[in-house]
Amino acid sequence: MAERFDHIVVGGGSSGSVAAAGLVRRGAKVLLLEGGHSHRNFLLDVPPGIFKLIHGSKYMRYHTTTPQAHLGGRSHVIPQANVLGGGSSVNAQVYMRGRPSDYDSWDEALRGENDDPGWAWKDVLPHFRGMEGNDRLHNERHGVDGPLLVSDPGHIDDLSRWFVQALQALGEPYNHDFNGPSQRGVGFYQFMNRRGKRSSAAYAFLAPLARDPRLTIRLQSRARRILIENGRAVGVVYRDARGEDGAAYTDGEIILAAGALVTPQILMLSGVGPAAHLREHGIECLIDLPGVGSNLIDHPEVPMVATVNGRHGYYRQSEGWRMALAGLQFKLFGSGPILSAGVEAGAFVNPTDRAAEPTIQAFCVPIIYTDPASRGLVPDSYGLTITTVVVKPKSRGTLRLASADPDAAPLVNPQLLADPRDLSEMIAGQRFFLRAFQTSPLKERVARVWNPAAENSGDEALAEHCRRFVKTNYHPSGTCRMGRAADPLAVLDPRLRVRGVERLRVCDLSAMPDINAGNTNAPAMMLGDRCASFL
Repeated sequence: MAERFDHIVVGGGSSGSVAAAGLVRRGAKVLLLEGGHSHRNFLLDVPPGIFKLIHGSKYMRYHTTTPQAHLGGRSHVIPQANVLGGGSSVNAQVYMRGRPSDYDSWDEALRGENDDPGWAWKDVLPHFRGMEGNDRLHNERHGVDGPLLVSDPGHIDDLSRWFVQALQALGEPYNHDFNGPSQRGVGFYQFMNRRGKRSSAAYAFLAPLARDPRLTIRLQSRARRILIENGRAVGVVYRDARGEDGAAYTDGEIILAAGALVTPQILMLSGVGPAAHLREHGIECLIDLPGVGSNLIDHPEVPMVATVNGRHGYYRQSEGWRMALAGLQFKLFGSGPILSAGVEAGAFVNPTDRAAEPTIQAFCVPIIYTDPASRGLVPDSYGLTITTVVVKPKSRGTLRLASADPDAAPLVNPQLLADPRDLSEMIAGQRFFLRAFQTSPLKERVARVWNPAAENSGDEALAEHCRRFVKTNYHPSGTCRMGRAADPLAVLDPRLRVRGVERLRVCDLSAMPDINAGNTNAPAMMLGDRCASFL
C-alpha cells in the first residue's frame, strides 16, 4: 500500500528539521526524508569535534566545483552536511542572524505582488527570538525560552583575547553582541551549544518529538525526484538505506529543504527548471523555470596564517596526551579547550569606509588552519589563522545537472571573487588584518606572517594570494530564490511556493534572494520556522 502523510519534508538539515517539527507541533503527520546519517556521535556533539571530521567523513558530502577560469583553472571542494540536523550538526556553531538591512532588502525586492511581502526585519525577528534560548542576553532582540541553546564561548584562548585587543587598538569598537543594534566592531561570538554539547536543529527541534507518532524520520533515504501530476506535487520517490526505491505520497504539501546544492538538482530531475537544459539530459520539462540553479551565492573566505611565539592556541590539542588531558579536564571540571568550537573571537569591519556597514567578517582561529590543498606552505607549529570573508558578495554562480542520473553530483560553478568588487573588498580586508598582526598586544606574540607574506602587501600580490587561496565559507545560497511574479528568474513566491507547481515549497538557503551578512545557519532555521507558519 502507498504510504500517505499530511506533509513530506525532503531534507533533515537545519531548515528541514525546524519545518518538520513545526508542522508536527501543529498536529500534522509528517515524513522527514534525510539522505545522511544519525547526528548522535561524540565528535559531532563536542564543540571542536568537527575539525576531526570535516575532511573525509561520512557525515559530509563533498562537491568539487567546475574549474574556475578566473582562479587559474583550479577547482575547490564545498563540503556539505550528510547528517540529520544538516549544517547545524557539523558547523562551527557560530550564532549569527545577519543585520536588519539584509531582510529589509529582501522585503523591498519582493514588493510588487503586494505591499507587504512579509520578509522585513520586523517579520523575521519573532522567529529568531522565539527559537532562541540565550544564556546571557534577554531583550527585544533575544529570547531565553526557545529550544535552540545559545551561549558565550566556554573557553577562550589567549590568542583570541589578544586579537580582540589588537583590533580595539586599531580603532574598532568592542561589540558585545554581533546580533545587536550594530554588527560593526570586534568581540566574541555566541555559539549554538551549552556546557560542551552542540545544540543542533536535530537536538533542539526533533529530539523532543522522538516519541511522537506523527513524526516519521527516515535516515539514509535520499530523494530522487518529486512526483508531479497535473501541475501538483503529490509524492516523493526516494532510495532508502538498503538501496531500494520507494515512494511516499501526500494530500498536503511537499517541502524541499535539501540545501542550495541539492534542492535545485531535485527540482530539475523532477522536470522543473530551465527547459533547454532539461532537454539536454532527456528530462521532460513540466514547468519551465529558468531561475532554478541560477543565482548561486556563497561567502568567499581567504585565510591569513602566522606562527606564534610560545605555546599558545590549539596546536595538536586533538592528539595524544594533549587530547587525553583536555578530555580529563572536561570530565572532572567541565572546563578547558573542549568547550571551544575552535573559533571564539571575530570582527565585522569596513576597511575603506568606517561610517558604512561592514564589508568584511573575520574569524580568529588559534591554530594554523588550512585546506588540504594549501598544507605544507607553512610550518607545522603553534600558530594563528585569521580568515577574512566578504559578507555581501556580488559574484553569482550556477548549479546545473551533470546528467539525468540522481546519483551523479551536480555541476557547481560558484564563481567566488569573479566580480572585481568582491576581490577589491577582500584585498582591503586582508591588508587591514595584516595590520592587526602587527598591532599590540598581538604583534609581540606573532613570530612570522607566512601567508600572505607581509612584504608582499601590494594590490597585485594580495590579489594573487586571494585567487590562489579563496574557498567556500560553507554558505551556498540563492539557487531557488524568491522573487516577484514579473521576475523571470524567480523560482519562489514570497510564501516559498514554487511558481507553477501547486503544494510544493522550498525552505532552505536556496530560497534567499541575497545572502545575509554573516553565518547562515540561524537564517536557515528561520526559513524553516517561517515555512511551517505559512502552512
